[in-house]
Amino acid sequence: MKFGPAPVTQAEGAILAHATQAGTRRLPKGKLLAAPDIAVLQSAGISQVIVARLAPGDLDENAAAAKLALALAGDGITASAAATGRVNLFADAAGIVALDVDAIHRVNAVNPMITVATLPQYTRVAAGNMVATIKIISYAVPGADVDQAAAVGQEISLLPPLYRRATLIETRLARDPGDKGRAALGKRLSRFDASLDDRVIIPHKIKELSRALDRAAGEVIFILTASATSDIDDIGPAALRAVGGTLTQFGMPVDPGNLLFLGDLRGRPVIGLPGCARSPALNGADWVLERVICGRPPTPQDFAAMGVGGLLKEIPDRPQPRRDIG
Repeated sequence: MKFGPAPVTQAEGAILAHATQAGTRRLPKGKLLAAPDIAVLQSAGISQVIVARLAPGDLDENAAAAKLALALAGDGITASAAATGRVNLFADAAGIVALDVDAIHRVNAVNPMITVATLPQYTRVAAGNMVATIKIISYAVPGADVDQAAAVGQEISLLPPLYRRATLIETRLARDPGDKGRAALGKRLSRFDASLDDRVIIPHKIKELSRALDRAAGEVIFILTASATSDIDDIGPAALRAVGGTLTQFGMPVDPGNLLFLGDLRGRPVIGLPGCARSPALNGADWVLERVICGRPPTPQDFAAMGVGGLLKEIPDRPQPRRDIG
């Protein structure tokens, strides 16, 4: 692409680089100058404009953005029309964003004028939310670079909910738990059009919890114990193993949310919720729940990677706020 000043008399067919006021008419930047535009500029006494001209093999900004969007928009994603070198990608439904982070890095390394910005991996979205934007910064880029970017990129997709029905088992000590925890979980699940089945409240004991787990009907099972799970052999994990389930993760480097556990019971995910899940504020349980509901449960490596960015916003009902720690 050639960019710079040009006499108005030689600017027909070029792209106007900057918005220009010509008498009573304003010519917007990015306009492909035609003969009537040249006449307007001349009648306004303008003799020179800044323009961009495509070189052989170049793609204009909109064609380049549209071509890259075609390569990157995967399942559950809709691309907007290209305008001013930009195409936005939107979620068709509720779910989580799935992308290849390294592939996005490769796309952005091809040419600084070719850019892709996305939401973080596994971000929860609702229908219509923007998940990525493709922006061609210059008025044109080499077509070969666009082809390379499309080749090294991978599709950005939406993972929709896999499960729609869940069971929450709550344990009690001296008294029954209030409605706070169940209400908070119900709201989280409603974002994925999933719901809780009948309420289950049992004594805080291994035998009773094992029995409730065995009887649970939900596609996903949640456990919210009256007392925080503080060890791999505590009531929650022990009850899961006692009924034939497996424990795949205990604890996570996300705060609040450290005391979460994840397991499996005969092919159904089991999530032991930390106490902070009673609050609607973002916590580590959100990250796990959202991935599990959409069929992408975190691996031990995924959990380990959550530490960077895992220091979440303080919640007001935290029993030992961070600021009090010396």
